[in-house]
Amino acid sequence: MDYAIQTQFSDPGVHAGLFDALPGDVAGIGEVVRNLLIHYRGGGIEFTGDRLAEIDHRWVSAMLTTDQKRNGTALAVPREPVDHVVGCCRDYTLMFVSALRHKGIPARSRIGFAVYFASGFNHDHVVAEYWNGERWVMIDPQLDPAGDHPFNSLDMPPGPFLSAAEVWLGVRAGDLDADLYGIDPGSPVRGGWFIRNYVHLQLAHLQGDELLLWDNWGAMSDSLDGADVDLTDRIATLMVASDNGDDAAGKELAELYRTDPALSFTGRSFVTSPAGGPFAWVDLQKPA
Repeated sequence: MDYAIQTQFSDPGVHAGLFDALPGDVAGIGEVVRNLLIHYRGGGIEFTGDRLAEIDHRWVSAMLTTDQKRNGTALAVPREPVDHVVGCCRDYTLMFVSALRHKGIPARSRIGFAVYFASGFNHDHVVAEYWNGERWVMIDPQLDPAGDHPFNSLDMPPGPFLSAAEVWLGVRAGDLDADLYGIDPGSPVRGGWFIRNYVHLQLAHLQGDELLLWDNWGAMSDSLDGADVDLTDRIATLMVASDNGDDAAGKELAELYRTDPALSFTGRSFVTSPAGGPFAWVDLQKPA
């Protein structure tokens, strides 16, 4: 797909003009993104009720609507942390990707796990990649580049972040411990079934369906019992090959996603949001 073109999820809609005044460099755009969003668990503020429910914004246009109703100023004008839109890593990345696409820069989100939030555990995470004209550059727009990180968050080397596909294949080969991959060391939301779901989510994001981390559909499940792990092996292997420059693998992935009902997202999601409420099937409708 053409990663310079907005998807239905990254499209800023009526707020597109707000991106016109953004800085022309990726570091500056990342700074603006951090001025707009706050992580619902890692931002130092406890959000509840309607504020916590902001994490369910699937669309960049909805995030910007919430920001403008609350703040009503240019995106680079400083906001108090409590006035930021509540979200997670996926939202930092999608907002960043949206801004780059608005400027004609190919950008995409990557689903996987980060080693740099806790010692001895790999938190689920979403980062961005953009095409600099020669290669895909990985960047974590949630991280302040001036922070204390043992790597350059504006041009991440291999290692600090592993894609879900890489982790799945590592687990299947017996090289990685699945229990060390999840949302939190103290949470049961971890392990092989969770990694497998993230492989499917990674594929959806790469095909332009940049869904919430708690959207579920197709062959996703909360157990490996009866799961089609061979299918997951196949798409994980193809994604790693595509990342390594295999164009044929990328084309095969796109065709699989388009035609296989176990993989394709068709607009209906079983939502397991951390904001609470009953887990239920939802028919997604983009805001007008």
